[in-house]
Amino acid sequence: MQEERRQIRRTGWEITEGVAGYIFMAPTLLVLGTFAIAPILLAIFLSFHKVKLLGGIKYDFVSFHNFQRLVEDDRLWIALLNTVQYVAIVVPLQTALALILAVTLNSGIRGKNWWRVLYFLPTVTSSTVLTLIFMWIYNTNGLLNDFLAFLKLPTYNWLGDPAVALKGIMLMNIWSTAPLFMVIYLAALQDIPRSLYEAAAIDGANSWQQFIYITIPMLKPVTFFVVTMGVIGTFQLFDQSYIFSNGSGGPNNSTLTVVLLIYQAVFRNLQMGYAAAIAFILAAIIISITLIQRYFFGGERI
Repeated sequence: MQEERRQIRRTGWEITEGVAGYIFMAPTLLVLGTFAIAPILLAIFLSFHKVKLLGGIKYDFVSFHNFQRLVEDDRLWIALLNTVQYVAIVVPLQTALALILAVTLNSGIRGKNWWRVLYFLPTVTSSTVLTLIFMWIYNTNGLLNDFLAFLKLPTYNWLGDPAVALKGIMLMNIWSTAPLFMVIYLAALQDIPRSLYEAAAIDGANSWQQFIYITIPMLKPVTFFVVTMGVIGTFQLFDQSYIFSNGSGGPNNSTLTVVLLIYQAVFRNLQMGYAAAIAFILAAIIISITLIQRYFFGGERI
């Protein structure tokens, strides 16, 4: 009898503890459901419908028509090519620059705290402000062309030439995003045991060999994180491209990105269903690349 009472008390306590846990989780679940799950479900719904906004909102089911349009849309392929080119160039360069800056600051140079602040300033500056500053620098009579002319090098119409417009955005974003990853690398470098370097030095390894055989392998999980975040961020390029081209993706669609195309589909063409379909293609690409990165850099098999 006494054992049964203990069991009842234990069961009641477990139920009470479980209810309390869900109560504490409720705010997080509410926010997650409102701002993550609900928009995803709405996007799935919209991707299979043609939405009419004028004269009252109407939803016409069109099955896979929005996804079939993706194959026929030349601007989507241009935007996808621009975005892939942007990711392929920016992610490796910003990762390499972040690692070089982190190793330099971790080497014990004088005034490293001031250098950290100086390097990190672009990261805490508004993206819009940085873009406007670089537009001024990229102007035909701007600082960059003046510097190139001083060096007797060819100048460019950075804002109006389709061959270099996207490269101007690349240069700006490599400079402005590398400091954030530098801080992450710097924290990881300071976590590597010094005894590993001391043992390698005793065995006759020079600084370059220590970097290749100790630093790089020990930073593998951090590199996976940095590259993953870099890929996700670069695939979502929007604000700089929008400001550079005034929302058109010009000149000649050279700065058109997938996210900018989604914006144009929603707010200019009022094609919400088609925009949702593009968004799902972009999400599928990002997830696929992330899984591939996890396979090669994360040390785990999918």
